[in-house]
This record gives sequence, C-alpha cells and structure tokens, in this order.
Amino acid sequence: MQRKINFTGLILSVQPRSNVWRYRLDNRTHTLTGYNLFLTGIADNEEASFSVAVSGKQQEKFGFAIGDQISGTAWTKKNPKGEFADYYRCGGFRKASSAQIENSSAPPWKNSAPPLSEYRWRGCRMLDARLWKGKCFQCRWAAMANVTIEYNWGVSRKFRFESFCYGPKSCKYYKMGKARAVPDKQIGTVYDVGWLDDICTENRGMDD
Repeated sequence: MQRKINFTGLILSVQPRSNVWRYRLDNRTHTLTGYNLFLTGIADNEEASFSVAVSGKQQEKFGFAIGDQISGTAWTKKNPKGEFADYYRCGGFRKASSAQIENSSAPPWKNSAPPLSEYRWRGCRMLDARLWKGKCFQCRWAAMANVTIEYNWGVSRKFRFESFCYGPKSCKYYKMGKARAVPDKQIGTVYDVGWLDDICTENRGMDD
C-alpha cells in the first residue's frame, strides 16, 4: 500500500527520468517523463540515501541543482519493479538553501539539468552501470531508466532498470559496458550490442 512521507535532504545528483520500451532488437523507445533527484538526508523519519521523481514543470519552477538543501512530501512507489526512484508524486517543496551552480567545462558535467526537450533531441547511448554508480553519477547527462521488455507480445512483460548517457560522444569516461540481453518468448534472448545507440544519437556529432 502506498504511503505519503516527508523528506529533507541534500541533492547529490539531478538526472533525467526516462521510460524505455524494448522489443527484441527492433525497438528501443525512450520516453522522458521528468527528473530524478538523488539525495542524502531523512526520508520517512529515517536517515537514508534516496531518490525522488519530479516533473519537468517542477524542475523548471524550482531549478533543483547539486548542493541544494530541500524538503517536501512524496508517496512510496506503486510499482517497485518498474519504477527506479524511491518516491513519487512529490509536492510541498521548500529550499532551505541553494548551492552555486557549477559551470563544468569537462566531465562529469554538473551544470544545471537542461529541459527535457534537449534530452529528447540528443538521444542516448547505453552506459556501463559501474560508471553510472561512480564517475558519472553526478553528471547531468547520466540516467537510470525504467525499462519494460515486451517478452510475450500482448501477454506478458518483464521489467528492469538500465543506465544510459545523453552526453557528448567524445567524453573520455564513456564506456558502453556489456551487451544487454533482451529476452523474447518466441525467439529466445537477443543482445543489444550498441548499434541502436547510433540510431538514437544520429542527430549530433562527437562534441554535441
């Protein structure tokens, strides 16, 4: 059962929130639905590191950035298998303090997160999960997506989370990581080895 909670914390990272739909190797559709804020502080009366999902309009209004101290209310997630952020339907935001936004000229880019329209235009590549947890965690181009796999068309689906990068192709830290298995009831497991990345990012050059 979902519960409403209070939280307060220091923002460690602001990343785009996306839903990815996979079907064999014919489709990898990305839909951007807002942002995930990663914090350390107190959630539901306990000290914790946690994440909250906010809408594009909320990000535009409050300009959440690394180093901000914020508080608010949220709800526990309805679908733990399909939703990466710990808390959703956030509101009642207050900023106790705002950090000076860093103007990063080299990776990881910690500048303010751009509008969702820019992420949509850029497209993304698969990112090694170890980099997402490490060097890339505070980068505005890193993302952990909610992934739905059409396992048995129209009958059943599988859910998981995958890390992606919306950043410049020339980034010195970038690594794709291992090919990603995409299970299918009819044909077995196929592997996304990266060629879909080229299609998803065909709008831009190496340094865009």
